[in-house]
Amino acid sequence: MTAPAVPVLAPPSKSLSHRMVIAAALADGVSEVRRVLQSDDLERTMGCLTACGARFEADGDALRVTGVAGRPRGGQAEPVSLNVHESGTTCRLMTAVAAAGQGLFRVHGAPRMHERPMGSLARALAAQGARFQWEGREDYPPFVLAASGLPGGEIAVDLDESSQYLSGLLLAAPSAARHMVIAVGGTKVVSWPYVALTLAVQELFGVRAGAQLHDGESWVATDWRTLRRVDPGRVRFVVRPGGYRAGSYVVEGDWSNASYFLAAGAVGPRPVRVAGLREDSLQGDRAILGILRQMGARVMWHDDAVTVGPPEAGPLAGVVVDMAACPDIVPTVAAAACFAATPTEIHGAAHLRIKECDRLEATATELSRAGARVSVLPDGLRIEPAPLAAGSAVPISTHGDHRIAMSMSLLQLAGVRPELDTPGCVGKSFPGFFAEWNKVVSQLGL
Repeated sequence: MTAPAVPVLAPPSKSLSHRMVIAAALADGVSEVRRVLQSDDLERTMGCLTACGARFEADGDALRVTGVAGRPRGGQAEPVSLNVHESGTTCRLMTAVAAAGQGLFRVHGAPRMHERPMGSLARALAAQGARFQWEGREDYPPFVLAASGLPGGEIAVDLDESSQYLSGLLLAAPSAARHMVIAVGGTKVVSWPYVALTLAVQELFGVRAGAQLHDGESWVATDWRTLRRVDPGRVRFVVRPGGYRAGSYVVEGDWSNASYFLAAGAVGPRPVRVAGLREDSLQGDRAILGILRQMGARVMWHDDAVTVGPPEAGPLAGVVVDMAACPDIVPTVAAAACFAATPTEIHGAAHLRIKECDRLEATATELSRAGARVSVLPDGLRIEPAPLAAGSAVPISTHGDHRIAMSMSLLQLAGVRPELDTPGCVGKSFPGFFAEWNKVVSQLGL
């Protein structure tokens, strides 16, 4: 890559930040977690953990966390408030964690959060003795959870809607009275790499979860790192009771939020170099590199930084890709596909309809405003070559969704001026996005 690359530092991982502050809050003692992402969603998770008895103290880029020794504390006569706002991750993980505690917890959030289902997780926790009082629709927030601890034993959870149900149960399982066996049910597994992140964080904090595969006759122990897919009815996890280990930890860079800058390197006039990422990361959104490479972009690693540049000659090519394991970068890939000379099809992403908005419809609608030809498929999107509205200001609705806001910014690299109605929604996961993005766009000469 001959042109000098535009430098960017990846923000801390949102997914790992959630899991690491939860593990630290459940530990017995004081932990130091460095580079925790500062965002609206993390504020919600830490607020819920504080309501459960944990304590947080910021010191520069370090967060001192005083844990509750595996026993979240709820209210007695009145429930403590767990306000998750719009954070689905907070809602699902904290519901399971709270069920491992004692007392009453009221889980509630923004109106859109009350439209996102929780039934499969609630049924799994109800099998462990948790009691749910639904305040509106059954199986949806808001609700009051009456917890009396987890007895352990065998349960099953349906992951058709979200892998976060399993992550929540895994995080709560060490607090159970005896070992817990969590079987994967339903018809499919969504976003498996996020479960791998949960298991990796647990191991880092001294909790070991074993995986077992059914060979047709019996359950056979296996290393969860060897799993590449999880077939319902054939995989389960065993977690023995024990505590999370307090200590010093560091959050790695975020592949989801780095994806916009990596895509900018692929579609723009100069390469972009993103530092702070791990080449061996378990984050599913690391798949952005493979997708961009398949589209013809150039990719090169150097230490903890990866540089992505446009093709040596000609435009990007379209791809056909299954993104079930990396749903958060679907809008990024769709926006990048608008720069390709041939069609792109994205599959495996039907569950994006129950995110902060219907991300399939939102992505198609807003890219189309800028001149793109995008159609919604039953489980994804199809993007066909079409001239974008270069030189024009285009009103864009973010639908209140941080992923839509950030991905639509890529249109600037085609000369489109996207006018976002609520750019502040990026505070959910990346408050400093536009400051960083504008620096990159300026250095690209656009």
